[in-house]
Amino acid sequence: MEYTFTLKYQLAEHDCAHTELVERLGAAGCDDALVGIGQPGRIALEFTREADSADAALHSALADVRSAIPSAKLIEATPDLVGLTDVAEMIGVSRQNMRKLMLTHALNFPAPVHEGSAALWHLADILAWLQARGSYVLNANLLDMARAALLVNLAKESQRLSSSAAQALKALV
Repeated sequence: MEYTFTLKYQLAEHDCAHTELVERLGAAGCDDALVGIGQPGRIALEFTREADSADAALHSALADVRSAIPSAKLIEATPDLVGLTDVAEMIGVSRQNMRKLMLTHALNFPAPVHEGSAALWHLADILAWLQARGSYVLNANLLDMARAALLVNLAKESQRLSSSAAQALKALV
């Protein structure tokens, strides 16, 4: 199957020669990625990768980037964090329709990760909720990829916790 996702990285100072980076990425197996270098010190790779599963596609791309740019730090794997407008575009409805769904089903609609003037959700949570309702045709690859990206992002963030902090939080959350 074919999976589309993006990996965003922070680069080390010595890894900012873009032409060289693109060549190294291609040689490491990232020739199925569109490389974005618009922001200083950052690189984004939009992959369209063939694999048996979303996890396999994402993990192989992470390994390929690591071999090409060992000092790069993963910022985010997408698709993961989204607003209602993003979800609406993905499933082919209006933002107003998504907002109405959220408000009408306030008790069982997935809780946002961040609530504020711009609320954010994990895409996998909203897609799973929509799938359970059975009234929307969803791309199964997108749901699988959203779940895989969520797990990568959670694993990345969990590395920031000490084991004692993780234990203490586990009891509270």
